[in-house]
Amino acid sequence: MENVNPKKLRAELKDYLGLAEKEPIRIQKRSGESYILMNEDVYAEMQNEILSLQRRLLGMSNILDEKVTEYKVGSHSKSKRTKKKA
Repeated sequence: MENVNPKKLRAELKDYLGLAEKEPIRIQKRSGESYILMNEDVYAEMQNEILSLQRRLLGMSNILDEKVTEYKVGSHSKSKRTKKKA
């Protein structure tokens, strides 16, 4: 990941936007705050991956919290999610 300060970023914005197509750029201010400049498509992919992982984690959490019950339909066994009653 490339590092740059705001002054250099402003001076060479076009170059850094081209570089951000390939890899994220860290922009660090004197105060220590950091920002990331990245391609919007890459950002959207990351957001979708995070959402997918959150859904999987929620599903696993429901299983561990016994919010999933098993029921039989014919000769097949299936799982069904139910809300746990308080």
